[in-house]
Amino acid sequence: MSGLVKAELRKLFTTRLWWIMLLVMLLLAALRLGFLIAFAGVEQNGAALPARDSAQWAETAWSAGAAGGIFAMILGVVLVTSEYRYQTITGTFLATPRRNRVIVAKLVTGLLVGALFSLAVLVFQAVTVIPAVTLSGGEFSLSASRIPQISLGILMTLALYAVFGIGLGALVRNQIAGIIGAIVWAYVIENIFIGIPALQSVGKWLPGGAAQALLSIDLDVAGLGAPEWLPAWAGALVLIGYGLLFAAVATATTVRRDIT
Repeated sequence: MSGLVKAELRKLFTTRLWWIMLLVMLLLAALRLGFLIAFAGVEQNGAALPARDSAQWAETAWSAGAAGGIFAMILGVVLVTSEYRYQTITGTFLATPRRNRVIVAKLVTGLLVGALFSLAVLVFQAVTVIPAVTLSGGEFSLSASRIPQISLGILMTLALYAVFGIGLGALVRNQIAGIIGAIVWAYVIENIFIGIPALQSVGKWLPGGAAQALLSIDLDVAGLGAPEWLPAWAGALVLIGYGLLFAAVATATTVRRDIT
C-alpha cells in the first residue's frame, strides 16, 4: 500500500496544479487576514470585529485558513478525474487489478495533501496573527484563544475536504464537471445554508457547518446574530462521517463501473 501511496503522490507533485492551489489558498488567507487586520474594532451596522489585541480577534483570524478546504477538494477531484481525462486509468488498474486498493491509496494521498496544505496555512497564519496581536499591545495566548482546537479544525477540514473531492471525482469522472461541482457546492450551496439564519438549522449539518462547529467561531459581523452551530465534538463526528461517506462513494463507484 505504501508503494501505491508514493505513486499517487508522485503523480500529483509532478504537476503544477498542487503548488498553484497552495499559492492561491495562501493568497486567499492573506486577503481574509488583511480584512480582519484593517477592520479590527470597526463598528458597522451595530456589529464590530473584535480589537486586534483581544483573544477573540486571534481566534477569528486564526480560523481564516479553513476557507482553503475548496482547494484541497479540487485537488481531490483532480486525483481521480485526471486518470480518466488522460486515459491513464486503464494502466493504473492493470498494474493494480484490485481497484479498491487504488482508491484507498488515493484517499490516503488526499488526507496527506490536505494535511500538508493545512500545515502551510497554519505557519502562514502564525507569522501574521502573532505579530498583529503583539504589536497591537495584546498578549498572544494559545489557551485563551483556543488556537489548538482551531488548528485541529483546520487540519481536519482540509484533509477531509480532499477526501470529499476524491469521492466527487469518482462519482462524476469528468474533471471540469467535478471542479465546477466542488466550487458550486462550497461557494454557493453551503454559503446559502450557512449564511441565511432561517436555513442554518440545515446548514449546520452540512460539511461546511460541521467545520464551523469544530472551529467554534461565533462572531456576529453582519448584525444578524451569532449562528448556532453544533457542539465542537459533534461537528468533528459529522465531518468524519461525511469523509467516510465520500470514501465509500469513491470505492463503490470505481469498483463497479466499466472504465472504458
